[in-house]
Amino acid sequence: MSYAGDVSCKDCYSALQHKKSSQLIDVRTVPEWIFVGVPNLGEIEKQVHTVEWQQFPSMQINTGFVSEVENICADIDAEIYCICRSGARSIAAAQALTMAGFSKAFNVLGGFEGDHNSEGKRGMVSGWKFDNLPWAQR
Repeated sequence: MSYAGDVSCKDCYSALQHKKSSQLIDVRTVPEWIFVGVPNLGEIEKQVHTVEWQQFPSMQINTGFVSEVENICADIDAEIYCICRSGARSIAAAQALTMAGFSKAFNVLGGFEGDHNSEGKRGMVSGWKFDNLPWAQR
């Protein structure tokens, strides 16, 4: 594994609550943030940082991703939690941050919407929304 590891959505939220320097980076795309929603960290007096891993609409890797995260969090020893829709793009993002020197870049398992259920719908079996963690429409 070339990043700090995988954590559940609930464990991520707990770490964000209890570890002052921890940060949540939502690596989905602008349309996903607008139309699907984003984690809401207002209750714990933090904000989710939105940095596309793949840029919409081309879906090319954002070559400025690491520098954007560095602008958000200069402390390379802070815990950085990367979240996407289901936990795939966030692995790649955590790997890139680790390669750039961040020692505690994590993937949030299940992502914001989680895996598909038997009917092909997300948000029904896993993920931030399924775990009933705070979120909001933008």
